[in-house]
Amino acid sequence: MTAGTPVLLDVAERIATITLNRPEARNALSSEVMRLLAESIIAAEHNHDVDVIILTGADPAFCAGLDLKELGLEGNSLVGSSSTETSRGGHQVRGPFPRHTKPLIGAVNGVAITGGFELALNCDFLIASERAKFGDTHSRVGVMPGWGLTVLLPQAIGVRRAREMSFTGNFMGAEEALAFGLVNHVVPHDELIPFTRSIAADIIGNDQPGVRQIRATYAAITHDDDAWETEARDGRAWLRTTFSPERVAARRAAIIDRGRTQ
Repeated sequence: MTAGTPVLLDVAERIATITLNRPEARNALSSEVMRLLAESIIAAEHNHDVDVIILTGADPAFCAGLDLKELGLEGNSLVGSSSTETSRGGHQVRGPFPRHTKPLIGAVNGVAITGGFELALNCDFLIASERAKFGDTHSRVGVMPGWGLTVLLPQAIGVRRAREMSFTGNFMGAEEALAFGLVNHVVPHDELIPFTRSIAADIIGNDQPGVRQIRATYAAITHDDDAWETEARDGRAWLRTTFSPERVAARRAAIIDRGRTQ
């Protein structure tokens, strides 16, 4: 993929690094980005030269969530896809990612907001730059989670802290995220990718069928179909009865301005 592509895929030393590459839009998730992200994960999954996948963003953001310009359009494909399992580009997905067996590490280099926060939560674990910030602003925008946030965030930090994040829309900084168990490590910004690659190398040094079986076992233990379906059901009901593209569009500037102050 060329440098102008909104999702980059690089393979080296048995590590596939996927980079969200819309820095001018803070790596917001358009339909094109979601399609290319799914294709990149599938390509890494099928590549026999890859054992570990890293997901990161082009500075200054990890991902600012769903593209609000696209959210404000009738009939867009980013709203209303909430489901325990759906098809995207011919690939089965649960949450934002296609099915995959290889470990996926999130290297969070900046803000991870709403849908971008859900991307991070769907990784196997997270390593954060000192510049990382996390925020669930679904309630600010007027949309509902669709990729498992109400399941995965309480698993990571506990239900009471998760409720506070979702009700307020306030951001959590990197050190606080480390203290609450949302991220595994916080490192200086310039060391984020080298450090993440060193963790990936530790994984690569192990028996790969064993790693993937343990990953599958963890997934089975933490799998909660009922909770995912509850989120999906409530999201569909919200979309059907309450969601307004006009309201989303009207709130866009205020959300961006408030986010810049945090």
